[in-house]
Amino acid sequence: MNTKLTLTIEQEIIKRAKKYAKDKNRSLSDIIENYLKVLTKEEQKVKAKKLNPIVKSLKGSFKMPKTDMEYKKELRNRLEEKYS
Repeated sequence: MNTKLTLTIEQEIIKRAKKYAKDKNRSLSDIIENYLKVLTKEEQKVKAKKLNPIVKSLKGSFKMPKTDMEYKKELRNRLEEKYS
């Protein structure tokens, strides 16, 4: 759903932006909407990267094997070792 938005922008910037949009064969609204999408998407990525303090403290404490590992087989072997 589209909603109308009123912005206050310097007149010279509006002129240049309209010319840019015309040269790119796009609407100014489309350009601004896509810019805001990119801007807010980047912000969401930054928020998503913030780790819980407990997880952050554990980060790097576990090293994955370089080769493909069969997890079920490895778990079985370790449990057999532990309980034998």
